[in-house]
Amino acid sequence: MAALWSSFICFVVASAIVIPISAQLSPNFYEKLCPEALPTIRSVLEKAIYREPRIGASLLRVHFHDCLVNGCDASVLLDDTPTFTGEKTARPNNNSLRGFEVIDEIKEAVNTACCGNVVSCADIVAVAARDSVAILGGPSYQVLLGRRDARTASLTDANNNIPAPSLDFPALLSNFQGHGLDLNDLVVLSGGHTIGLSRCISFRNRTYNDTNIDPEFAASLRTICPVEGGDNNLATLDATTATFDTMYFKQLLELKGLLHSDQELFRSVGSASDGLVQYYSNNPGAFFADFGVSMIKMGNIKPLTGSAGEIRMNCRVIN
Repeated sequence: MAALWSSFICFVVASAIVIPISAQLSPNFYEKLCPEALPTIRSVLEKAIYREPRIGASLLRVHFHDCLVNGCDASVLLDDTPTFTGEKTARPNNNSLRGFEVIDEIKEAVNTACCGNVVSCADIVAVAARDSVAILGGPSYQVLLGRRDARTASLTDANNNIPAPSLDFPALLSNFQGHGLDLNDLVVLSGGHTIGLSRCISFRNRTYNDTNIDPEFAASLRTICPVEGGDNNLATLDATTATFDTMYFKQLLELKGLLHSDQELFRSVGSASDGLVQYYSNNPGAFFADFGVSMIKMGNIKPLTGSAGEIRMNCRVIN
């Protein structure tokens, strides 16, 4: 009887659903369309992070890698098919980007809670990133919603647009500026590396060849990352990797940035970037506030809205 009643309610709700066509993102997009959408995302995510705390950092990274390739449109979630090449096999993503099964789990739960396919995969990625940060102790900023999902992806753009861990500071800043982001966004969003892990292949060159690295720190990394082999061995991005805090910035001041691109933000040359790293290392409140602002700004990169794109039933394939 309960199942029949639930099905009846969903039939009534689904019959009444009219997805708004809006050219602007809004924090209240699902307020009337599906008020259970955001609580459902949070609930699934809390369970997933409880099972594996690392997944929070992974989902934050999915949002980054989505937005920096032609906008926040969930193109990064599309699987390859015999007739379609997505972005998952791009150099920054292949055997590295993860968390797709949790996105699938969230999508299924949201479609059930909303009695239909009304929440885009792009919005799920954006909310999952925010909630991951908050669950791990970081800020809970307001996410703007109403994105739609891309019907295309670009392996070439994924290879070219996502900043590599080997980049020097000028290239990092140029990359961010190319996406409409600025120096402050670069430093504060890099602070997302306060959670998560990185593979040996991403920090091997820094460990053995960089000079601006604490010698004891480098020695400890060499026990994890040999000169040859062990490409997938993991090291923490900072010492409190399961907590969203300012440890990332504190370690940069000690020349203990794991990635070359991390340490490039603090080079002890009296630059504006140096100043920002020092400021955030001592001001967690400012870091949290500014991180939310920069995440909202990044989440506004070229979203598909109105009638553009689609709302995928399955985040891995176009409808």
